[in-house]
Amino acid sequence: MPDVLGWRRKFGVLAPSTNTVVEPDFARMGVPGVTAHFGRIHIHDQNMGDDAGMDRLLEQIRGEMDATCARVLTCEPDYMVMGMSAETFWGGVEGNQQFVRQIEEATGLQVATGAEACRRALTLNGAKRIGVVTPYQPIGDANVVRFFGELGFEVAAIKGLRCPTAVSIAHVPESDLRAALLEVDSDDIDALVQCGTNLSMVRLADEAERWLSKPVIAINAATWWMALRDNGIEDRIEGAGSLLRDH
Repeated sequence: MPDVLGWRRKFGVLAPSTNTVVEPDFARMGVPGVTAHFGRIHIHDQNMGDDAGMDRLLEQIRGEMDATCARVLTCEPDYMVMGMSAETFWGGVEGNQQFVRQIEEATGLQVATGAEACRRALTLNGAKRIGVVTPYQPIGDANVVRFFGELGFEVAAIKGLRCPTAVSIAHVPESDLRAALLEVDSDDIDALVQCGTNLSMVRLADEAERWLSKPVIAINAATWWMALRDNGIEDRIEGAGSLLRDH
């Protein structure tokens, strides 16, 4: 018998214990018959005020990943979703592929990652030159630039917000995010991308596409879009950007 609420699909979601945005974002973009079940990756030290701090944060993620997967599997999900983006960009294309293999081996399930979702979204929109907004330190931005560059996208401008802690990412106000989008945009930019699943960008990205007249890819919307479409779920969602509305 199918799950009463998740009768179409149950998604197992992996997210840092510090993240307060990705879970409500996924809930807002929910569709009938699809449920998201979160496994929290325990973050012992959330300081990411410099490159070394960000490296330590990623080390904690890696150390906790298998145990978090094991916990999520107990609800018998059909598909996995990565609710953190930094790790999916780390190490470029090969780093992303290694991460995907790790999750697939640990769970036996396919997984949606923010990095792959952004690649699909940019390809769908025919984008080549992009502007990027992140909450990261320089080491994180360098990995984002590397990932997109290896795929043939040119990161013409990137704005790292240098958030001091993992929790503080969710404190960035919409006014700062709007200013960051405008800073990395120009007439020769084909699309804008926002990384960092704890930045609250889904609503703003939907709005910004109208006043910038170009795709603005919020990573939580892109990841959710990838998860739905990978599972044959074609429901259209309003208020979360053109990916979920039109594709």
